[in-house]
Amino acid sequence: MTPRPTGRTQVLVAGAGPVGLTAAHELARRGLRVRLVDAASGPSRTSRAVATHPRTLETYDQMGVVGDILGRGRRNRAFTMYAKGRRLVRLDADYSTMPTSYPYTLVIGQTETEAVLRDAVARLGVEVEWGVRLAGFEQDADGVRARLTGEDGTEEHVDADWLVGCDGGHSTVRKLLGLELTGRTSDTWMLADAPVATDLPPDTIYWAHTGTQALMMVPYAREGHWRLLDTAPVSRAADPRPAQERLTQKLSAGLGRDVRVGEPEWTSTFTFQQRMVERMHEGRVFVAGDAAHVHSPASGQGMNTGIQEAYNLAWKLAMVEQGHAGRELLGTYDEERLPIGRALLGSTRAATFLVQLKNLLASVALPVVFTVVRNVPPLRRAIQRKVLGGMSGLRIGYGDSSLTTVESYRLIAGSGSAVVSGVEPTPAPAPGERVTHAHVHDGDDTGCAGLRAELRDPRWSLLLAAGGTGPGDVPVGVAITAAAQYGEWLSVRTVGGAGPDGPAPLADPDGRLREALGLAPGGWLLVRPDGYVAARGTALTRVALGRALAPLRPAAPLADAARPEPGLVVGARARRLNQHGS
Repeated sequence: MTPRPTGRTQVLVAGAGPVGLTAAHELARRGLRVRLVDAASGPSRTSRAVATHPRTLETYDQMGVVGDILGRGRRNRAFTMYAKGRRLVRLDADYSTMPTSYPYTLVIGQTETEAVLRDAVARLGVEVEWGVRLAGFEQDADGVRARLTGEDGTEEHVDADWLVGCDGGHSTVRKLLGLELTGRTSDTWMLADAPVATDLPPDTIYWAHTGTQALMMVPYAREGHWRLLDTAPVSRAADPRPAQERLTQKLSAGLGRDVRVGEPEWTSTFTFQQRMVERMHEGRVFVAGDAAHVHSPASGQGMNTGIQEAYNLAWKLAMVEQGHAGRELLGTYDEERLPIGRALLGSTRAATFLVQLKNLLASVALPVVFTVVRNVPPLRRAIQRKVLGGMSGLRIGYGDSSLTTVESYRLIAGSGSAVVSGVEPTPAPAPGERVTHAHVHDGDDTGCAGLRAELRDPRWSLLLAAGGTGPGDVPVGVAITAAAQYGEWLSVRTVGGAGPDGPAPLADPDGRLREALGLAPGGWLLVRPDGYVAARGTALTRVALGRALAPLRPAAPLADAARPEPGLVVGARARRLNQHGS
């Protein structure tokens, strides 16, 4: 019998795939009582999703599971194209304009991802209740009453404060909410996991066009095993040969070399759709992942997008449930994620067209086009960055969100860019962007390592650059007040500070972190629990911070700033004066 949390269930999560597991993990990590149910009798033995992109790896880092995930996958940094036996071009990963600690796509089976996440939620006291189906629910202003049925026909009624539907493309939650998936049906493809004998190195994803259709090969970490994608599968009636023979013939024709596909461990022929809901929550009930949108697997976005949605929702739901923010915060889930879902349908539609290239003229034009791409490095780099930017998730931001406060601020040296020696300049992170958009990925740098550790804290983060001075409402006083008043949900750190510079110093001995973040003395960044910058400014004042926190509608406004100790001057100049006398 699966142990259940004591006390009333605060959040019932339906669906224990990657999205549901992420939601359960982040809710439990923030102290909520969670039940996680799944209608299946046990974990899936097959993998739909195999690509984990950089932004999701950053999220796994914040969750504390990235090490276990990386240990089970293969890091892919290239995409190589063939047509009718001729190699066209190899596009190598170029993240120079998109800094990240994970400049690659990790190829890992969904079953492996789920195993890591199940272990992680178990460590937090949440066990998946297999064979438990959400059969129905009702909700009112005070909560949700759900009806659960077991495999043996037993029925249970559960009272919960909230319900999150991560129950896939045939979502019961979505249907009972009356949310319609709008869009269109698309094409039929086949997936297969199989051993492949080939002399091609497993250091890239391969795309091969036979002259009439396209296929893809994705290398797993397990030597000799690949994920295969056939964009024009034929029925057994049309071609009675085993799947491995058909795939062997097609891949050999496209790659221009002998390829022998062994008997697949798993195959799936499916007709995918391009559809999404018009809203992602109603009252106390939410949907995420495939329950909210279904689309082509061409660029491997489904699982990654669903995980980002689950993380986005979980921290907001926890803040509201624990009384740290007003109910209005939950409206930003739809506000922020629906536009991303709409953009996703467009990008996956384009990726589907490019992957399958049904047009016969394409096979004639491809060699010409990619000869130019191969021989013109600036064009090749531009294509690499464009493709990666769309797939990686690193360029997704919330600049238009009502949680984002755009204040005037001055970047270092007045240049508009954070310049770090030896790397390509990038702008310091602006409100709405990932804080890790900055060059903060040097694992050997004390400040960068400290920031990564800080981002694993489930709270918001207020980062104050040490050394700010000013009359009355000085930055250090505001920081002390914020830490005292909002410490349950706000971590306040003084970057490069010590002692009287402010609360909770975050070491930055050589100033590289402050430089990368574009923080002058007294400057500040407010970072959301999902790692996006909500606001920033050149001097931390009570008014500026209050304005940045206003969208949360916290229980109490920020009090008057605490005063420094009598006779104590704050900032770097102050330390010298206090140490050596005035």
